[in-house]
Amino acid sequence: MRPEAPSAAASAVSAPPDAANPIILARDLSKTYRNGKLEVPALRGVSFTVQAGEFVAVVGPSGSGKSTLFHLLGGLTQATGGSVSIGGTDLAPLSDAARTRLRRATIGFVFQRFNLLPTLSALGNIELAHEISGLKGPLDRALLDHLADLLGLRGRLEHRPNELSGGEQQRVAIARALITRPAIVLADEPTGNLDTKNSDAVLQMLRASSRELNQTVLMITHNPEAAAIADRILHMRDGEMTHIEQGHREVPV
Repeated sequence: MRPEAPSAAASAVSAPPDAANPIILARDLSKTYRNGKLEVPALRGVSFTVQAGEFVAVVGPSGSGKSTLFHLLGGLTQATGGSVSIGGTDLAPLSDAARTRLRRATIGFVFQRFNLLPTLSALGNIELAHEISGLKGPLDRALLDHLADLLGLRGRLEHRPNELSGGEQQRVAIARALITRPAIVLADEPTGNLDTKNSDAVLQMLRASSRELNQTVLMITHNPEAAAIADRILHMRDGEMTHIEQGHREVPV
């Protein structure tokens, strides 16, 4: 799927043609890293769309380009070629400050390593996300209570990260991402450090955020079983998007 010769696979990874206003639009997206005279292509002409409220998984082996894609979609780095539009806004011409404002207003991030501040309680980490989001008004306590119930965090929010299990820390990280009601949730290997029980709990919550909260979820994973709960699965290899399939697995309750 190279820019000069789009293949049938390029069309296959797009959402249905009647969806005119995708919340995520990637066109001929490419990223090349340079080390002196050496050029290493990480992404090669990737094109796809994601609709509002859709749950999409991007799956591929290590080195397939999926983490680079994650950073480009989140506005954390700039593409070498092509474009990314989030909610109709092209990221390419934006200044660093403008991209930061768009991220705060639109995107919630969930990382594999949790990225919780160790000196704050779980609640403090969630409150901080609200404070730096730029949202007006106080923290939505009703939403916080709802998330705590969904994530099984009742009675654990006053604990610091080192007092929580890995599964609990990841669930706090999800609550932190969702407390600002972002239109998009980007999750990078959210189950990578978890056992099966905690992995299923995290996947169930991501599924719920898509279905119940109408949030768009894009999850990066190397695990085909985790990817199978998504509405669509986009497969990557060697920096290219190769094919798409429909998800088919329900998460155990």
